Order: sequence, then structure tokens, then C-alpha cells
Amino acid sequence: MIKVDNITKKFKSGDNTVIALDSVSFSINKGDFASIIGKSGSGKTTLLALLGALEKPTEGSIIVNDEDITKMPESKLIKYRREKIGFVFQQYNLIPNLTALENVILPMEFAGVKTQDRIKRAKDLLNKVGIDSTKQKRKPSRLSGGEQQRVSIARALGNKPSLILADEPTGNLDSTTGKNIITLLDKLSKSDNTTIIIVTHDLNMTKYTDITFKITDGKLRLDKKKPDIGILS
Repeated sequence: MIKVDNITKKFKSGDNTVIALDSVSFSINKGDFASIIGKSGSGKTTLLALLGALEKPTEGSIIVNDEDITKMPESKLIKYRREKIGFVFQQYNLIPNLTALENVILPMEFAGVKTQDRIKRAKDLLNKVGIDSTKQKRKPSRLSGGEQQRVSIARALGNKPSLILADEPTGNLDSTTGKNIITLLDKLSKSDNTTIIIVTHDLNMTKYTDITFKITDGKLRLDKKKPDIGILS
């Protein structure tokens, strides 16, 4: 479970203080597929960065599986990001001179997974997201946008994370491909019991998620949820 308790994030901008997040609280159960909807500048990407331990809040706590990540030393945060979090980016962030297979293998190599095990898992994951053996040998420039996003999802799953954080995962895709990506994430949350949180400005994405929050000017509110899914504190 993820429990966010009264987090506030402030930035200094010259002589002014900008409140990016203002006393945000919510919880999400393991295996839930959640969306956070908001316009540019609303605070949604800042919230994702806090959940991924890329930044720390000014106030409040973030409990992930009974551990407060806001109080972890940097050495533990590195391990948390590597082993517990899978990131999916709008721009894919694939390494251009590596094949699709090599892109998926790389994070597992950093995590110390044995060579044969990481190759097998990378192939299995790419097959699972619809990238066949021929396309696994291609570099990103020879893949479509939708295929690159599928590779990035497979990469995010490499180290068996308990939480996947996706920043505008359909932002660069056409509507049909975007729907396929969201459907894929939904299936992954159910089949692997993985918690998935996406931030997006696309209201159409909410029909596929179990729980939806809306964020405006750093304030979060519950928009909709299925029965017994997610609790707004």
C-alpha cells in the first residue's frame, strides 16, 4: 500500500515561494491502477517525482509498504528506486545505440541479475508487451512510437517493481496506440498485482483506471473510484 500523508512541496523562485503541492493526502492499495489528472503546472509531475523518491517533500510523509521513503538515507533511496520502482516516461528515454532487448536488459544488469536470467526475462517481457523476436533486435529508431513505449514498459518491469510510475505515457501516441498502452498497463496491474500510477492531462484515460484523482494548483481531490479501491484521507 502507498499512503501519502499531508505532503507539501515548496520551491523558491527569486524572492517568492511557490507551493507546488499543498497538503496532499491519499492512499492506494497494492495492485490498483490509478490516474492523476491535471493541467500543465498543476503539480502532478512533482507528485510523481516525490513518489519515485526523486525529490523529497517540504512536509509530510510517504509510506510505501510500511516504510517512510521521506526519511530514507540516499543509499537506501537508490536501492528503493532500483528495486521497487519502474519509471515509464513520455519521451521513452531508450538508449539509441542499444537494441530493444539490450535496453530492457540494462537495468537488470545494474541490479546484479545473472546474465542468462536477465536475457530470458527481457525476452519474456518484450514478448508479453507485444514486441516479437525480430523487433527485439532493432534499435529504437527502427521502432514506432507505440513500440518504443512498449519497450519502455518492459524495461520498467525488468526488476519486478512493486510500483510503476508513468508520466504522460500516451502523450506522444495516437489515440488508438494510446488506448492499447493503457489497456496493457491495466492488464499488468491485474496479472502481476503491480501498483500503477499514471499522471496525464487526458481525461479519456480515466475510464481505464480503478481510481482517479484530479489535481489543481497543488491540491488533490478524489474524482472517482471503483468499490473498495483507494481511500482519500
